[in-house]
Amino acid sequence: MSKVCFYFQVHQPFRLRKYSLFDIGKKNDYFEEKKDLKTNNEALFLKVARKCYLPANKIMLQLLEKHPEFKISYSFSGTALEQMEQFYPEVLTSFQSLVDTGRVELLSETYYHSLSFLYSKKEFIEQVNLHNKKLKDLFHYTPQVFRNTELIYNNKIASSIEDLGYKGILAEGWDYILNGRSPNMLYTPKGTKYIKVLLKNYKLSDDIAFRFSNRSWPEWPLTTGKFHHWLSTSGGDSVNLFMDYETLGEHQWEDTGIFDFISKLPNELLKNKNTTFTTPTELVETSPSQGELDVPFLLSWADLERDVSAWLGNKMQQESLKNLYQLEPLIKQSNNKELLDTWRKLQTSDHFYYMCTKWFSDGDVHKYFNPYESPYEAFITYTNTLNDLTLRVKELLQINES
Repeated sequence: MSKVCFYFQVHQPFRLRKYSLFDIGKKNDYFEEKKDLKTNNEALFLKVARKCYLPANKIMLQLLEKHPEFKISYSFSGTALEQMEQFYPEVLTSFQSLVDTGRVELLSETYYHSLSFLYSKKEFIEQVNLHNKKLKDLFHYTPQVFRNTELIYNNKIASSIEDLGYKGILAEGWDYILNGRSPNMLYTPKGTKYIKVLLKNYKLSDDIAFRFSNRSWPEWPLTTGKFHHWLSTSGGDSVNLFMDYETLGEHQWEDTGIFDFISKLPNELLKNKNTTFTTPTELVETSPSQGELDVPFLLSWADLERDVSAWLGNKMQQESLKNLYQLEPLIKQSNNKELLDTWRKLQTSDHFYYMCTKWFSDGDVHKYFNPYESPYEAFITYTNTLNDLTLRVKELLQINES
């Protein structure tokens, strides 16, 4: 039987306003800028909600009601959930309605969509716990499978996730790590006992996420029948289609036909009586491991290299992250919830993605939703913001000591 596992990432960062050198010590409204639409978090969220979240959720609910076999899974960053609550509660309600069907799985991740595992194991665990609490509060849900920020993965991350009690973890099904094996199988991460890794079928996922509207693509237009054929002949236990939820209506606009495609796809796939839908937890509980998977280096789902160079590839990014996590002891010593929340919002991976200087084949990806004219402008804004936060926490600690 061919199993199809749909997973969608739902994430929105709190973008920084243009914060200048002259603002340091005077202003601490880092995330609010009503005049600049590129950094106006509310305006951007409303735009994505109307183009993607609400219409896509409507379609997904209709599919769940129409097809008892249909199942989907999501992971929400905590920052996305906060923006739903703050800017557009109707979006949150629509996601809650999906979860209430009992056929929607939610995955665990870091609350602030951060790179914390690479810098602070303690902070990483705290964010995972915060995220689980948020899912419990909003959806009455306890996740069993973990999805790290940007699918960043290696053996050590898998082992740590197993120690936290998870049954499975998601990763990119990159050809290099598979060495001829299929991404449509489950594997056991090297050094673990029971946790299983689910791999993204990046070729079929990217046919929808990136190539769907590309008229120069030899396979354009992508029809449900064509996609069904590719999927049914790909082999393995399951086909894992992992992508950003914003694929539906935002990355691929409505006029490309993406909503029509996704609404008809389940019916097309279910024409084959040997095809069904599944969730990550169902897969790890029912599908056997096909052997050990050894990933000693850091793997992600970003760019052609599938590494972490999108966030750590240049000195600006490296210096920003180093300075950010060096501030952790002082931030936590201050016992100030506002400063802690601000520091954590500055951990969101998007801030460092905006500093990326890889403007070649992946340039358009890095420009998407980027509020800055250049990576250097992103670095300057971030540095000024972090310098002000550092000043504030040091002043607070001095007051507390005196």
